[in-house]
Amino acid sequence: MDHTRRTLMAALAAGALLGAAHATEPSGRSRRPVRIGLTPVFLNDQMGFLLAWKEYLEAKLQRPVEFVQRQLYKEIMDMLLGGRLDFAWICGYPYVRHRAQLRLVAVPVFNGKPLYQSYLIVPAENRDTLSIDALRGKVFAFSDPDSNSGHLYIQYLLRKMGETPATFFSRTFFTSAHRKVVEAVAAGVSQGGAVDGYVWETLLGIQPDLVNATRVAARSPYFGHTPFVARTDTPAADIAAMHGVLTGMEQDAQGQFLLRRLNLDRFIPGEPKLFDGIAHMMRIVNGG
Repeated sequence: MDHTRRTLMAALAAGALLGAAHATEPSGRSRRPVRIGLTPVFLNDQMGFLLAWKEYLEAKLQRPVEFVQRQLYKEIMDMLLGGRLDFAWICGYPYVRHRAQLRLVAVPVFNGKPLYQSYLIVPAENRDTLSIDALRGKVFAFSDPDSNSGHLYIQYLLRKMGETPATFFSRTFFTSAHRKVVEAVAAGVSQGGAVDGYVWETLLGIQPDLVNATRVAARSPYFGHTPFVARTDTPAADIAAMHGVLTGMEQDAQGQFLLRRLNLDRFIPGEPKLFDGIAHMMRIVNGG
């Protein structure tokens, strides 16, 4: 464990979370690390949380675990589909884009539902904006090109208006993280932004001064929450094991502690139809 911890801390300093290398049990059964892809999370003590989650998963799976972080969903998806990751916690948008190549492992439950919303946020002093219409000609912040709540939903709204981000806003930019969208709007760098409502609500409890400098001007319909996925060619036993650990987190004290840190109720199996609304928006935005 000391060697694993030292390896993890060194990798964190380099900007990635790495776990143990290949290992073999005396029986000869492979203990290759389970590689899990993540984009940036919003916790203040990100390093401490991920270390605690890694140790929890390793104890349950009886295998080394490696968290691999990248800034963009595209980077994570390229690694997952290319066989360099075993699992990934992604957004519903890349899930529906690559659904034929992915297996749904688990879906988080937030406030009693396996659902979340996209929030249109503006600076707190802006009390007049109640919809996207009021932001014509303004600067707007998106999170990630492959984010549902942070990009696709706004594209969909504008497409129904006969507009695109390029024709509607004076300027747009991507921050690469929902937290940074909140920061950009709070600082007045942008007059509006699209953010994951779960992230906004969770940050409200962690950094109220930051979040209270913004205001939710409008909320989207509900969409399927961010899915935990694997490739279709991932061994069924590996998928079953990960599914069991995630959906069982609410059943022990350490799992409950980690879920509270994530501001989640639990993980459930979920169903692909949860993401049908995202698939519909994708078809409209792509002219389907």
